Amino acid sequence: MTTEKAASAEPAPTADGGDSVIHRRRRGWLTFLRDVLVIVLIAVLVSFLVKTFLVRSFYIPSGSMEDTLLINDRILVDEITPRFGGYDHGDIVVFEDPGGWLPPSTTPDRPPVVEAVDWALSLVGLSAPDSDDHLVKRIIGLPGDHVVCCNALGQITINGIPIDETSYVKLPDGASAVSEDSFDVVVPDDRLWVLGDNRYRSKDSRYNTDQPGDGFVPVGNVVGRAFLVTWPLDRFGLLDFHHEVFAGVPDPGAEESAK
Repeated sequence: MTTEKAASAEPAPTADGGDSVIHRRRRGWLTFLRDVLVIVLIAVLVSFLVKTFLVRSFYIPSGSMEDTLLINDRILVDEITPRFGGYDHGDIVVFEDPGGWLPPSTTPDRPPVVEAVDWALSLVGLSAPDSDDHLVKRIIGLPGDHVVCCNALGQITINGIPIDETSYVKLPDGASAVSEDSFDVVVPDDRLWVLGDNRYRSKDSRYNTDQPGDGFVPVGNVVGRAFLVTWPLDRFGLLDFHHEVFAGVPDPGAEESAK
C-alpha cells in the first residue's frame, strides 16, 4: 500500500510578488530613517531653544571662585529665572566681559572637523567654546548699595551692615580681612559689584575700576545665574548662594536714614 504525502510547502512567490516584498521592505527602512531624522532634528531644535533661552553650559577656566567652583568644573546657568525675578546678593553669575577684564585671547587653529563638531555641540549646549570670554563671580553689591571694605574685623559692609562671609570665602593662611585692598563704592543703576570667592586671587570688580565700567558689571552683560555643577560627577550638585549671609542687609538708603 502506497502512502502519499500532501505537499505543505507554500508556492514560491512570483517575480512580481518578490519585487513587491522588496519594495515594502525598502519603503519600511526609508520610513524608519525619516522618523529617526525627524526625531534628531526636533531634539536638536529643542536643545538649541533651551540653550538659547533657558539653560547654558559653561566650564570654569580659573581658580577665582575656589573652593565653590574648581578649575574645569562644568556648570549650568539659568538664563530665564533672573529675567523675571532679578538677582540677589550672593547669586553666582556668569557674565560677558564688560571690557578690559580679560586679556586678549587667541584661539589656536584646530582641524576643520574638530571645529565643526565643537560648533554642533555648542548648538545644543554640550560644548561651551565661549567660556574663555565670560567670567563667573558672586554678587556682593546690587544697584544703589553702598559697599565698603573693610571694617575693624576685616568684613565688608553693605549699607552700613557687616556681612560674615566665612562660609564661602577662601583666604590665604594668616589673612583676616576678606579683601587685600579696601574699597568704598555706591553701585549705579543697572550695575552689579561682583567678587570672587577666592578673594585674594580674583581679578574682579575691585581690580577693574580703571576700566570703562569702573569695575561695575552691567546687568545686560549677565548671561544668567549658575545653579548646578554637572561635572565631574563627584562634584555634581546644586550651588549654594548663601543668601542667609545677606539676610540682614537693608535696602539702599537705609544707611543714610539711620544717621
